[in-house]
Amino acid sequence: MNKQVYRYFMPPVSIVGVDCLDEIAEYIRPMRVRKALIISDRVLADTGLVKKLTSVLDNLNILHVLYTDVKPNPTVENVEQGLQSYRDNGCDFLVSFGGGSPHDCAKAVALLATNGGRITDYVGSNKSKHPAAPLVAVNTTAGTGSEVTRFCVITDEQRHVKMAIDDWHVTPLIAVNDAALMTGMPPGLTAATGMDALTHAIEAYVSTQATPVTDCKALKAIELVAGYLPRAFYNGNDLEARVMMTYAEYLAGISFNNASLGYVHALAHQLGGFYNLPHGLCNALLLPAVCAYNLPSAPAKFARIAEAMGAATTMLPPMEAGLAAIGAIQRLQRELKLPTRLSELKGFEERHIPTLAANAQQDVCGLTNPRRATQAELEAMLRALL
Repeated sequence: MNKQVYRYFMPPVSIVGVDCLDEIAEYIRPMRVRKALIISDRVLADTGLVKKLTSVLDNLNILHVLYTDVKPNPTVENVEQGLQSYRDNGCDFLVSFGGGSPHDCAKAVALLATNGGRITDYVGSNKSKHPAAPLVAVNTTAGTGSEVTRFCVITDEQRHVKMAIDDWHVTPLIAVNDAALMTGMPPGLTAATGMDALTHAIEAYVSTQATPVTDCKALKAIELVAGYLPRAFYNGNDLEARVMMTYAEYLAGISFNNASLGYVHALAHQLGGFYNLPHGLCNALLLPAVCAYNLPSAPAKFARIAEAMGAATTMLPPMEAGLAAIGAIQRLQRELKLPTRLSELKGFEERHIPTLAANAQQDVCGLTNPRRATQAELEAMLRALL
């Protein structure tokens, strides 16, 4: 019998629904906090969406300051600036408001606020010794899952590398997925973040750390993305589709938070860090090629993925059914008008492929991929997408 022990991580409180942001008051009040550093981005601040959050804090008589300079791929500098603001203003907790970028930046700030040092000290798994500062994560996109996870990814702009921090101490205390905050997402962002959620679910499902607990969540997430992402893409005000996509990204987030990921993310981190590209877009482009590489190691699981995506698999042997899953992913890519070739990415140069592959070999996400790839195999995955 396999005696390996599995661990399960998720926030103590999760709130999902329409207009559920106000519900956080019930859980923040007992925390006895007095001043929040809100980490967001300028778009959300300029559009006034952040005011929905500050109104809740005002009603609780909680002071707050804003840090809104977070880049789409949050940087070491963002983390250091956020930490300085946290300390200079005497804050005692954080609220991240947005997608994965504000969440990841806030997680890094929260970790350093109580553990000290620089964020580069925590690359890898569970390097911290103390719980992070309290963090409430309010999500405005349906994709990253960062509001529920123990992961954060920070870009080192000097080295053009995304650094993955896997530390259970950065898991937010409260995760909020309010579908009403997501209706304004433009189609391109809806597509990229939705494919991010699909990638999380698929990679978690075939991960070497998958369990029955993560499998059921991953499969349901795959089913929901296949059924509702096109609807949300074509009609951003389709509230049912938005709600179902919040559940999809939430379930996918819980799944990969415990089963981890694979080479899609290991490679996507390199593309994003090297060329400053959106993470979800990189995942979407890479997903079919990595699935094709992984198919021989888990044909039965890929057959289940095909079923969850609505592909016809009756009477097909597992390998053929698994190929149907890859076809379903590619059809969804095309329907969402997402890039399918590396040459479509701004700044990409073929000569960088060996460096991208070498850096991906060092990424913690690759450790749970169902097949161990060589440098040459990772390069081949990228070249297949030229």
